[in-house]
Amino acid sequence: MHAMQYDITLPADYDMDVIRRRVATKGHLLDAFSGLGFKAYLMRERGRDGSPVNQYAPFYLWNTAHGMNSFLCGPGFQGLADDFGRPVVRHWTTLAYEESPGAVTGAAPPRAALRRREPVPAETPLPVLAEELAREAARSTREEGAVCALAAVDPRTWEAVRFSLWEHEPPQGPGDVFEVLHVSAPEREGLPRGRQW
Repeated sequence: MHAMQYDITLPADYDMDVIRRRVATKGHLLDAFSGLGFKAYLMRERGRDGSPVNQYAPFYLWNTAHGMNSFLCGPGFQGLADDFGRPVVRHWTTLAYEESPGAVTGAAPPRAALRRREPVPAETPLPVLAEELAREAARSTREEGAVCALAAVDPRTWEAVRFSLWEHEPPQGPGDVFEVLHVSAPEREGLPRGRQW
């Protein structure tokens, strides 16, 4: 599985309703996209939930590299690049993915997301890090209101990312909080659970 995200930082006085309208009219276009576990259409507004910026920052979890490549080389991503400029796309190898027990059976749709990115120090043993990240993802999904959680790493930059979706505001702590505008999840049920090594 491949986790992927790009951040489009917008001017401080940008009308974020433009982003809400964009997602309302185009979000459904990936609801049946092959190879996509889920895409969470995320935004944050300057001054809300501690955000210093206005930002549109969709987060993807891909079941297949073919699906990810089809999206990046297809008309949807090109349309975004035409409107906002081509963003830098971060991607990470997924180490663990978990869902809360009630996530598929009638839980409320996610309303918030929490993302924590941090460098992996050179002295950190990678087996220890991977186990710790997997345990944290599993712990997160046992909290009330959790929908799903994943942990991933970029072995080029040695950056770890922890990402989770919530039915309500996520727990207090470090990280960036986003509003979830829509979730396209055509292959979410097929995402393998647990550690990925």
